Amino acid sequence: MRYATLLRRLSCVVVVVAAAALACTAADDKKKEDDDKPERKPDIFFVPTPQVAVDKMLEVAKVTKKDIVYDLGCGDGRIVITAAKKYKCKAYGFDIDPVRIRECEKNKSKLDKEIQKLVTFKKQDVFKLDLSKATVVTLYLLPSLNVKLIPQLKKLKAGSRIVSHDFDMRGVTPDKGFPITVKDKNGSERKVYKWTTPLKLEKE
Repeated sequence: MRYATLLRRLSCVVVVVAAAALACTAADDKKKEDDDKPERKPDIFFVPTPQVAVDKMLEVAKVTKKDIVYDLGCGDGRIVITAAKKYKCKAYGFDIDPVRIRECEKNKSKLDKEIQKLVTFKKQDVFKLDLSKATVVTLYLLPSLNVKLIPQLKKLKAGSRIVSHDFDMRGVTPDKGFPITVKDKNGSERKVYKWTTPLKLEKE
């Protein structure tokens, strides 16, 4: 009789544990599903910046190890990774598309452990992002999206640098001598724009 009672109790424990495990699995699946959903549709399709343009953007921004680089719409993470590898600075990449963030994390995993510590990727809407900690901001967005960022960029600390691949920022005068042109490996010309804060807003 006691043996039968013990078996019944053990069966109940097994059922409870199994139910808890199923609940945890369902919760994990739900979280993964939520993580895979962008907050909204991305503003533009991902087109990678050629490495020659990446190098020039960081060069003209005069990045040092003391800088904090934010790449808005980080794609596959190449700007962030290049900044951390080449200049040993902290670099952050933000993208609304979870597919891009997974690709960034995969590329990050290939780096030396010490460089990985400098690199952070986050799934986030760049138009809701606090940029106050950044000293360098890199962009490869459409001109209209650059303009949309102006209220956030105006809050950067004085002396912060903003660099953009190919596209200008209507209503804001770039630094003297910009844009400059570089050629990619296919011979196509790529423009690089630079602005230094406080932004020089053009009169309407």
